[in-house]
Amino acid sequence: MNWKAVARSAIGTSHENQGIVCQDYGKYCIFKDVIVGAVADGAGSAKYSDVGAKLAVETVLKSFVEINEYPEKQEELEQGFSQPLSKEEAEELFAKIVTQVITELHKQAAKENYSVNDLACTLLVFVATPDWVAAMQIGDGFIVRRSQESEYQLFFQPDKGEFANETTFITSANAVKEMQVKVISEKQEFICASTDGLEKVAIRLSDWQPFSPFFKPLEEYLHEPVNGEEKDKYLMEFLNSERLNSRTDDDKTLLLCFFDRE
Repeated sequence: MNWKAVARSAIGTSHENQGIVCQDYGKYCIFKDVIVGAVADGAGSAKYSDVGAKLAVETVLKSFVEINEYPEKQEELEQGFSQPLSKEEAEELFAKIVTQVITELHKQAAKENYSVNDLACTLLVFVATPDWVAAMQIGDGFIVRRSQESEYQLFFQPDKGEFANETTFITSANAVKEMQVKVISEKQEFICASTDGLEKVAIRLSDWQPFSPFFKPLEEYLHEPVNGEEKDKYLMEFLNSERLNSRTDDDKTLLLCFFDRE
C-alpha cells in the first residue's frame, strides 16, 4: 500500500504567444503514509509571479522535509498525523505554513529590491494520509478528492472576489483571514490539485461540481503500472493537447495522487 503521485505544469497558449514564462508551479513530497502537495498560480499582473509561485510551493514542502530529516521529529510527525487533525489544528498548521511562505517572499523581495506584490500568487496545499485529508486554499484553483465512501468532491469553491479576474493572493493583507480550511475523515483514494487554468474544463461552474469525465481518465492513468518517463509523457501530452488548449489559454498545473491499497 502506497501513494502514487505526479505533478506537472504546462504554459498556456496566451503566455506562449506573448513570450511570457509559465507562472504556475506544483510539487509534492511523500513521507511513508503521509503525502503533502502544493500548487501555486502566479498573478498575471505581478512582474515576478513565477518566482513567487515556485518559492511559495518549495517553502511549504521544505517545512515538512525538514521534519522528515530528523528521526525524532519524523516520529512526532507520524504520531501527530495518525489521527485526523481537528479543524482548529488544521487552521493552526496552515496559518503557520502561510506565515512562513509570506516571510520567505518578503526576504526574496528585499534581496532583489522589488515589491513583495511582484511575487503575488495563489496557494493551495493538502496533507493526506490513507484515512483523512486536510486542505487549505488562498485564491482560485481547485482541490478535488474521491474516497471509498464518496464520488468526486470539490473541497472549496474558488475565491473569485467581487469582480471578474479578481482573487486573493498570498501577498494580500487579508491572506490568512481569507484562507479556506477543511478536514475530511474518509479513506482517501484520489486527490487532484490544480490552478485555475483548468477550472472551466474540470468543474461545472453552474453548481461547482467536479466533472467526472475529466477526472476518471486521470485517476485510471495513475492506476497503470508504467514508469516515470511514460507517466510524464502522457500527462504532458494531455496538458499540451490542442483539444485542451482550445478550451483554455491559461497556464495549467495538475498534481495528482492516488493511494494504492492493493
